[in-house]
Amino acid sequence: MFYIDTSVIAAYYCPEPMSETVEEFIIKIKQPAISYLTEIELVSAISRKIREKNLSQTDGNKILTQFQSHIQQKMFRWLSLEQKHYQMGKNWISQFNTPLKTLDALHLALASTYNLTLLSADIQLLKSARFFGVDVSTIF
Repeated sequence: MFYIDTSVIAAYYCPEPMSETVEEFIIKIKQPAISYLTEIELVSAISRKIREKNLSQTDGNKILTQFQSHIQQKMFRWLSLEQKHYQMGKNWISQFNTPLKTLDALHLALASTYNLTLLSADIQLLKSARFFGVDVSTIF
């Protein structure tokens, strides 16, 4: 099973160069996992695209409506962040040997804890995941 980080989810819902490839991949896998962290990061990415004039507010609202529809249809498996994920992320970051960022550490901790393959388009996150022994896959 896969845990999909925000770089992939954003490409699935928002027009980006790799959107078509991401869509083909996500359609093939059954109920990929995401977290509430993914949801808030997606909203943040859409907000940024609207502010930067790369997406209209109307299109942003359509994307969020579609995402909510997919949630209701149980397209995704929801994972909840727990104290152990924060601790794991903190432990990894405090080793000072990767460029792992806070939110990425939490995504990585979720994937690791649930023994899922992390699907990401974020090169630094993929490198950190490999360093910490988390199974990874990429679209590109």
